[in-house]
Amino acid sequence: MTSEFKNILITGAAGFIGFHLAKRLLADGCTVLGVDNLNDYYDVQLKKNRLAILEKSPAFSFFQTDLADLDGLSAIFTDHPVEVAVNLAAQAGVRYSLVNPHAYVQSNLVGFVNLLECCRHHGIRHLVFASSSSVYGANTRMPFSVHDNVDHPVSLYAATKKSNELMAHTYSHLYDLPCTGLRFFTVYGPWGRPDMALFLFTKAILEDNPIQVFNHGKMLRDFTYVDDIVEGVVRVIRAVPRPNPAWSGDAPDPGTSYKPYRLFNIGNNNPVELTRFIQAIENALGKEAKKEFMDLQPGDVAATFANIDDLYNAVGFKPETPIETGIEKFIEWYRGYYDK
Repeated sequence: MTSEFKNILITGAAGFIGFHLAKRLLADGCTVLGVDNLNDYYDVQLKKNRLAILEKSPAFSFFQTDLADLDGLSAIFTDHPVEVAVNLAAQAGVRYSLVNPHAYVQSNLVGFVNLLECCRHHGIRHLVFASSSSVYGANTRMPFSVHDNVDHPVSLYAATKKSNELMAHTYSHLYDLPCTGLRFFTVYGPWGRPDMALFLFTKAILEDNPIQVFNHGKMLRDFTYVDDIVEGVVRVIRAVPRPNPAWSGDAPDPGTSYKPYRLFNIGNNNPVELTRFIQAIENALGKEAKKEFMDLQPGDVAATFANIDDLYNAVGFKPETPIETGIEKFIEWYRGYYDK
C-alpha cells in the first residue's frame, strides 16, 4: 500500500492511533520513526506497553521528544531519512481544554509549527496531519462536509485543530509543501484512550459504578473503528495532494486549494445514538449499566456525521466496521489487558 514511501515518521507514536498506524506500516515493510513525549495526560504505562510491541520490530526507532522542542525534533530529521511525516501528536480532549488551555497551545500550535519547519527544511514529500471532527463546532448542516466553512469552533481544542489546517495551508502556499489534513470522527478500538467514552463506560460497568450519559443520551456520534482510520491514513499517505485547477478565490473551497493541499473527513458515515452505543457495550459485557443522565457539557456538540465522498473518490475507501463488531473487539482487548 505504501510502496512509494518507505521511511515514515509518526508523531504521537505511543498514542492510540499512532500505535495502530505504526504497527500497520511496519507490517507493510516500512521503516518507522516514532516520536512521542510520553506525557501523563493519561496512563503512561499504557503508552509504554504499546511501544514495547512496536519495538519488537527492528524497523522501528523511538525518540522521546516533545514537538515543542525544536532542536530535539530537528535533530531527528537531520539524522534520519524521512519521506513522509504523519502528525498524530496533540494534546487531546475537548473537556480538558477548558481546564488546561496552555497545554493545547504548546502541543497543538507551537509543536505543529515546529513540525512544519522541519518538513520544509528537510524536503518532506508529504505531511499528513490529524485534524478533528470538532472543527465543525457550531455547524449543524449534516453530514459535515470539508467544503463547508468551519469558523465557529466551540472549544479551544477545536480552535487549535482548525489552526493546524490554516498553518499547513500557509506552508503549502509558501513552500509548496504537500499537506493533507484528516478530520477524524470519534475513533475507538483496542488500546484506546482511557479518557474516551468506551473505555470509561466499560471500566465503570465492570466495577459497578454509574456512567455519566451526557445530553440525556441524545448524542449522535460517527464512531469510527481504529482499523478503518488506519486504512484511510495508509491510503492517504501515498495520495500526495495536487493543486485543484478549478479552485477560485472568488468562491474559495475550504477543502482544496490552488496549492498541494487537501482536507478529508474519515468517519463511519453512519452516526449512532449514545443509547445504542451503551447498549452495545452492555451486550458485549453481559451486564447492564447504572446510568446518570446529564446535560450537554460545555465545548461538546450534540451530533457528528461525516460526509466521506471526497475520501472515497480520492483513495477508494470508506469505513464500514459496525459499532457492535468494534465494541466487541475493544472489550475482548480490555478484558485481556486488565485481566477482567
